[in-house]
Amino acid sequence: MPQPNVILICVDEWRGDCLSAAGHPSVETPHLDDLARNGVRFTKGYSATPSCVPARAALFTGQSQERHGRVGYQDGVPFHVAHPVTIQGEFRKAGYHTQAIGKMHVWPERSRLGFDDVILHDGYLHHARQTHRQHFAMFDDYVPWLRRQPGGGPDAEYFDHGINCNSLVARPWDKPEHLHPSHWIGTQAIEWMQRRDPVKPFFLYLSFHRPHPPYDPPSWAFDQYLGIPDYKPVEGNWEHHWNEFRQDGDYQASHGMIPDRVVHRARAGYYGLMAQIDLQVNRIKEALADYGLHEDTVFAFTSDHGEMMGDHHMFRKAVPYEGSARVPFIIADAASRRGSVRGAVVDHVAELRDIMPTLLDLAGLPIPETVDGKSLAPIVRGTSTGPVREYLHGEHVYWGQNLHWLTDGHHKYIWGSGRGTEELFNLDDDPRECNNLAGQASHAVDMDRWRQRMVEVLRDREEGFVVDGRLTAGRPVVTMLRHTRATLKANASAAADA
Repeated sequence: MPQPNVILICVDEWRGDCLSAAGHPSVETPHLDDLARNGVRFTKGYSATPSCVPARAALFTGQSQERHGRVGYQDGVPFHVAHPVTIQGEFRKAGYHTQAIGKMHVWPERSRLGFDDVILHDGYLHHARQTHRQHFAMFDDYVPWLRRQPGGGPDAEYFDHGINCNSLVARPWDKPEHLHPSHWIGTQAIEWMQRRDPVKPFFLYLSFHRPHPPYDPPSWAFDQYLGIPDYKPVEGNWEHHWNEFRQDGDYQASHGMIPDRVVHRARAGYYGLMAQIDLQVNRIKEALADYGLHEDTVFAFTSDHGEMMGDHHMFRKAVPYEGSARVPFIIADAASRRGSVRGAVVDHVAELRDIMPTLLDLAGLPIPETVDGKSLAPIVRGTSTGPVREYLHGEHVYWGQNLHWLTDGHHKYIWGSGRGTEELFNLDDDPRECNNLAGQASHAVDMDRWRQRMVEVLRDREEGFVVDGRLTAGRPVVTMLRHTRATLKANASAAADA
């Protein structure tokens, strides 16, 4: 068959359990379920560095955090300098028409990074949170469009409804639905299909800012989930490990006691945004069919990270727990490809770094040597059923330390570098991570095995997490590893000398 078109859909802050195909008791995602029925759903898909910036480094480069060097959230780093080889750049080199629509979260904001063009909506732009509204108009394509629309107006704002970008406050969207940024992304994608180069295959990156806050779905979607069972916190025997970071009553806190009624409304807003995106995915699939493109298009659907949504009285992301680190992960080969797997559910551990080699492989393109992710194409095509790794190492600098974790999809070991906090969970028996097995005599052998694995992973790290063969707490942490800092410095010096 000719080279397929490729659509990579990345949403923001979507938990891995929030698909009706995954058995979620409230969320309904019929069109994403249909995508899964036509491909492979990986139940153990993870974001190894679960926040916007380092997660997108993994997605775009196909690299682990050890290799791309982003182990925490840090804005203002020139992406094209630190990470010159990208998935979109490789598709473009192969003759693909490459297009991004939606969130990039890179710096400089308008960097194309291998895309022929970018239609940008970054949500609350990371350099613009506290600046004048005209900053949004300079760097965002959605806001100027909104101001030209009936129902928007010359002074229309993304912040008109007053909800902050990390707030638990939830309310319905304040404008006509077609003006909502999620709907706008669907419309832009459909219109771009009309303008694309018809003699080239395309790589389309659709990046929805939602269901990241603000929790502001259209009224129908918000109302759909207000009647779900009342929120009851998931609690374990270990939350006291992080008591020093609690901010009770703060609706933008990462950890704290929040009134149950507030979290209930936040869940309605969060799930409502998912319902809206699910319909946008269907709009795009129907448009592909109208243009005769659906049979020859590969799909991937994932998220940059999840959302704790009150589990263990935590919110947002960056922590190692399932709500934060596990993401939806669906790969569907082109419908015209005979023999590819349809409707499979696979519990092997996959990670965002695997998407670049997988999509290149499915398109018949070479995988660059810079990539250390693993191609899942053999699983998608039914030529292999085995896992691509024994276990995954994840981490994120957060709460003044580095939160490291390992998982094989069945167990998870967590080590906090601040005080040496340890947690071990049996994910098969305890998927909500309530029972910390660390310190229990009956699990001493398991603890020793996972602790030694972490020692091997961190043995050569510059921070000095391992001393004399033992994990060592209290070491200073960095958000960007030395080799990436050196690359940036060397390129800056070269640019200054040019």
